[in-house]
Amino acid sequence: MTAGRRYDRRVGKLSTHVLDTAQGRPAAGLAVRLERLDTERGRVCLTSRLTNSDGRTDEPLLEGGALVPGIYELTFAVGDYFRSQGLSPASPPFLDEVPVRFGISDASASYHIPLLCSPWAYQTYRGS
Repeated sequence: MTAGRRYDRRVGKLSTHVLDTAQGRPAAGLAVRLERLDTERGRVCLTSRLTNSDGRTDEPLLEGGALVPGIYELTFAVGDYFRSQGLSPASPPFLDEVPVRFGISDASASYHIPLLCSPWAYQTYRGS
């Protein structure tokens, strides 16, 4: 057993990873916002984070009891990120905020939402 926090595989979590395909590296310092689309309260902002040097958030976006079934949206601020990298000379940029709307049906499962992006294109999928 290793020191530190022990990961329980039965506890669901939501994570993300952003890769800058224009420069072939993780997108460090990219702003990510997570919202839950609630039928009664509308959009509820759950967290806003910056990606670390590996293009990930330091902690899961949601885990355990905070992860409940529903509709969520991750918004990636790719326009600001690519401007900071000197790669988006157009005003307005072709891509600014990239929203990814997805559903969580099993709160005990792990959901990983990677984003591969450039100033002109993006791709996402459910990762592991």
